[in-house]
Amino acid sequence: MSELSTVSVTALKGVGAALAEKLAKVGLETLQDILFHLPLRYQDRTRIVPIGALRPGQDAVVEGTVSGADVVMGKRRSLLVRLNDGSGTLSLRFYHFSNAQKEGLKRGTQVRCYGEIRPGSSGLEIYHPEYRALTGDEPPAVEQTLTPIYPTTEGLTQQRLRQLSEQALARLGPHSLPDWLPRELAKEYQLAPLDQAIRYLHRPPPDADLEELAEGRHWAQHRLAFEELLTHQLSMQRLRESARAQQAPALPVARKLPQQFLDNLGFKPTGAQQRVGAEIAYDLSQHEPMLRLVQGDVGAGKTVVAAFAALQAIEAGYQVALMAPTEILAEQHFINFTRWLQPLGLETAWLAGKLKGKARAAALEQIAAGAPMVVGTHALFQDEVRFRNLALAIIDEQHRFGVQQRLALRQKGVGGRLSPHQLIMTATPIPRTLAMSAYADLDTSILDELPPGRTPVNTVLVADSRRFEVVERVRSACNEGRQAYWVCTLIEESEELTCQAAETTYEDLSAALVGQRVGLIHGRMKPAEKAAVMDQFKQGHLQLLVATTVIEVGVDVPNASLMIIENPERLGLAQLHQLRGRVGRGSAASHCVLLYHPPLSQIGRERLGIMRETCDGFIIAEKDLELRGPGEMLGTRQTGLLQFKVADLMRDADLLPAVRDAAQALQEQWPQHVSPLLERWLRHGQQYGQV
Repeated sequence: MSELSTVSVTALKGVGAALAEKLAKVGLETLQDILFHLPLRYQDRTRIVPIGALRPGQDAVVEGTVSGADVVMGKRRSLLVRLNDGSGTLSLRFYHFSNAQKEGLKRGTQVRCYGEIRPGSSGLEIYHPEYRALTGDEPPAVEQTLTPIYPTTEGLTQQRLRQLSEQALARLGPHSLPDWLPRELAKEYQLAPLDQAIRYLHRPPPDADLEELAEGRHWAQHRLAFEELLTHQLSMQRLRESARAQQAPALPVARKLPQQFLDNLGFKPTGAQQRVGAEIAYDLSQHEPMLRLVQGDVGAGKTVVAAFAALQAIEAGYQVALMAPTEILAEQHFINFTRWLQPLGLETAWLAGKLKGKARAAALEQIAAGAPMVVGTHALFQDEVRFRNLALAIIDEQHRFGVQQRLALRQKGVGGRLSPHQLIMTATPIPRTLAMSAYADLDTSILDELPPGRTPVNTVLVADSRRFEVVERVRSACNEGRQAYWVCTLIEESEELTCQAAETTYEDLSAALVGQRVGLIHGRMKPAEKAAVMDQFKQGHLQLLVATTVIEVGVDVPNASLMIIENPERLGLAQLHQLRGRVGRGSAASHCVLLYHPPLSQIGRERLGIMRETCDGFIIAEKDLELRGPGEMLGTRQTGLLQFKVADLMRDADLLPAVRDAAQALQEQWPQHVSPLLERWLRHGQQYGQV
């Protein structure tokens, strides 16, 4: 029997070129793909339920005799068929029906149907059930197994997917789908054989525990999740090895510049900053490229740590590039680094997308000539940017940069031969389990101390019916010489509407707060306009800034001590935490008002309650992960990271330590199994994180 990974779907009955094309759109090209295309949920069609025992909300198979069929004229014309089985009556309602259908459901016809039971105007109803009239003596058999419901796409029906999986299952055996988990490992981690797990998940027996399957706790799911997480781990290690195999310039620990920088700084770094700084200094002195992720809470002083790393590279005679995801943030870094490096006699170059014409040409020339420090946005990745001898790249806010971009950096290294060291900073603390898997190609350091002088932010929840009081509170804060932010959050995913909402709020607040200077900033404005408004706010010329979430990352205004966030229930906790971190940067007591729209859902209440209880980013991140899952949290919708088929990082977090050990063992003892596993789960040879 040939391996199913090599057999095309066209080998199945009924699959011609047109259907094969539809299947390829969803990534189903071989029989192995069809077997790994697992059901989302199951329906129980293995037993007939008496009408008298039906409950609303249940999916059930019902059998009975038609006692009447009428066309009813309500809001919409419908065909109402009444069904009786001696234990009770049920109505079947069809909004789309033909005359032939009506004729086929005459009084006295025996019918078996399936669908969701709903309460309706005539008692219990099923809308548009799947049904068939029973003719002849012998009723057709009920299903022997639970009915799988597959993820579909346009043009593929459940019926069709069931037929295909049925045919693929008929060819499934231990040889046609090799199990790449060695017997010893399977035994050690108590994992079932692969073909059994797949067979079970496609056709669970009638006595299967539906709840267990729905929650993903079943042994068959467990077996596949383990293999997938193992593959992900192996893929990340491969990525790491290929990075480590590169050469990087070894930068000796700097003596002179860091000391001068410290003298000018005016405050002493925290213990955590010193510890992480020492880890980075050691990494930079090695011949293989550093890949280190520094996570610290909002305001933990990541930038100072980055400055120490930069000085080590500059003292060794190399260039450093710092990249930030937005122009506002890049500009802030540019101001900071210019302030720090100028007294040391070092120039800082600046490159962003908005630099045009002569200014741009001058910046490119400055970089190519070897400006020691270069700050910018993604524009630093562009081909035309040539570095003289780049040895360190600092990337701020990792979740906005995919692995792809990190790989593009390699080409920018010294002479195109030596790969630059990479220091990645994020203010979104990532729970340990997630960091272990999502960033298995990075070493992690944590800044877990806040610098002295930062005040915790007091967070309160206020319903938007009390909006007037909140406006009054803003007025009195502004009268005391304080500054405030008013943040308008996303309206149903539409940037345009959010900007409109921000504009309306700006007009309302400007009218309500006569005599106060109000500014507006949103995503539709040009970078230069945004920067000008931000600058006015920083200088204290504006007292209130109405903004969309563009200010989430990294704006530093010490005098701002009040923040109002509208509809906070629409944002993730990590995002709320980031926003809240914009206040509390000075010594004054700071407040954050979450202006929500009642009623809040149970989860909504839970989430906003966490914001009120704690200011610790790591606790918030743990909770965020629990409530939203990893994709949302890491912004992976954008980066394509962690698109798992079976595994779920949150649910399967307890598997991760075992998976890491198994990956280690597999690499050492069965290295020949690594490539087939990667091939199975990551087709076309892509890596996780490179999607």
